[in-house]
Amino acid sequence: MLQIRDLHVHYGVIPAIKGISLDVEAGEIVALIGANGAGKTTALHTISGLIGSSSGRILFLDKDITRVQAHEIVRMGISQVPEGRGIFPNLTVLENLFLGAYLRKDKAEMAKDASWAYDLFPRIYERKQQMAGTLSGGELQMLAIARALMVRPKLLLLDEPSMGLAPKLVESIFQTIKRLNGEKGVTILLIEQNALMALEVSHRAYVIETGEIVSSGISSTLMENDDIKRAYLGI
Repeated sequence: MLQIRDLHVHYGVIPAIKGISLDVEAGEIVALIGANGAGKTTALHTISGLIGSSSGRILFLDKDITRVQAHEIVRMGISQVPEGRGIFPNLTVLENLFLGAYLRKDKAEMAKDASWAYDLFPRIYERKQQMAGTLSGGELQMLAIARALMVRPKLLLLDEPSMGLAPKLVESIFQTIKRLNGEKGVTILLIEQNALMALEVSHRAYVIETGEIVSSGISSTLMENDDIKRAYLGI
């Protein structure tokens, strides 16, 4: 579904991504793990068209999207849940949710998708008329994911979904990620500092350090790698 080939990204003269290549197959959850500043979020922003690349190619469903504008990438079926959630605090929960369907015209189907989002996150339904700025951190993350799903994405990009959440909520969010993949067949590229949770929920994973992919493979196999245990799993 997604192919990245020899991708380079710079901030001015400073290299942030140094020739990474990775693949995401339809129906997979693929994790990209690494420390702060390793280039994880930059990679997602480049896929989404929010940052331009210096060189390399990004293919989505065999179409080159390297120079495609961000809103067209959304229209093609890639949706991102940003780090920090990106919720509009002065809009209601319902208004935030339907911003995810901004490019859609099929109102009946949009209502069905909203209903499914409410089933996935009952607390969003309970608070749908509240101002989004009054939600807790966990509720904001639920809303951010629900909003991204209103795109009906073929590929969902998740940037640090566990950030700032209590351990119990982290477990709930990751169970939801597994449910999205298992029940709806949503393909997911997951960026996550909680490497243990990311490896437990994903099928395959890539490890990025200072803008370069240094390891990749089946997630369960990477969890047994001594170097990764020491560096990312605290074992």
